[in-house]
Amino acid sequence: MPKLIKPDWKNSILNISATLAEFLGAPNENATLQILKDELAKGYKNVVYMCFDGMGINPLEINLSKDDFLRRHIAKTLTSTFPSTTTNATTSLATNKLPLEHGWFGWSLHFDELGRNVDIYTRKDSQTGEPIEYQYPMIDDGDCYFYHATRTDYEISTVFPKFVSCNAELNHEIHGLEDVFDTVREICNKSNNQFVYAYCPEPDHSMHENGVTNPETHKMIQLISDSLQKLRQETNNTLFIVSADHGQIDVEGYVDIRDDEELNSMLEYPLYLDSRSPAFKVKRGKKRQFAKLFRERYGNDFILFRTADLIKQGYFGDRGSYGYLLGDFIASGTYTNKMFIAPKAEVDYKKGHHTALTKEMLVPLIIFNS
Repeated sequence: MPKLIKPDWKNSILNISATLAEFLGAPNENATLQILKDELAKGYKNVVYMCFDGMGINPLEINLSKDDFLRRHIAKTLTSTFPSTTTNATTSLATNKLPLEHGWFGWSLHFDELGRNVDIYTRKDSQTGEPIEYQYPMIDDGDCYFYHATRTDYEISTVFPKFVSCNAELNHEIHGLEDVFDTVREICNKSNNQFVYAYCPEPDHSMHENGVTNPETHKMIQLISDSLQKLRQETNNTLFIVSADHGQIDVEGYVDIRDDEELNSMLEYPLYLDSRSPAFKVKRGKKRQFAKLFRERYGNDFILFRTADLIKQGYFGDRGSYGYLLGDFIASGTYTNKMFIAPKAEVDYKKGHHTALTKEMLVPLIIFNS
């Protein structure tokens, strides 16, 4: 079995944010990327960071040729966070904090105070879909590092969809893919220096619906590549930094745990976190039995880790206090590319997915200028 990919906190998406935070004079405790620092030192009028959700190395290599614009400008391959999921990765990107520091680890988290699993972005009970009103114990995921910039020669702007938590006064709300490029172009063509942080939910949405190798996904990623090449031509004296939060793989099978009464009877509550990186809280005295049974039944498709071991080994960073949210065990999907079907109000059989320690961990650092 190919080796799983551990987050590298000196060559990860977090280090893009660390480098940009240092450039803007914002607080930073994380390693920086020399290749990006060298570009920033050239004194561009505009500095633009753009995150395209899910557009990792695997989708790029599948859907673009080596001669396509985006692949020609890959400066470095970085790792995502673990779990390699939007909730976790985009929070690290926006706040310049390690997962263990911010606590937004996955789509669903369990809160003992509620006695429930909660889909933390939609604020709904993970099993019933019931709306939940609750003050999360994690940090404010909208407290972005660039809001703390001390450098005054750059105007700060964000380009976010409506659902992203942000400072509304600085945000330019977008309503589709074309809007992303149009908005960034308009900001860059202002007279004064601009720092732009942009997030686009594509191609992640398309890949979840269609899969990574689908012709519609190819069209989407090709359109992004061509649009960025055009944007380069339509702007002047601008440094573009493009990455993803994570990659994706085609789902090749579904593991349905809902009818496994023996395994579920050992859990304090249903599995949570994400479907290719589920977390488990096990009843007292049942941990050894649970681990043995899980590995016997699901070990070909998922590798089971003790959460304490992952924390100790730095999978979530080397500082922070939110590890208690991660339960007793976490499993990572293997290269069989399967996902768990967990007890939920509505089951979602995704065709493309991510969150595990396989190829979806690898993302590009793309750099080009106009």
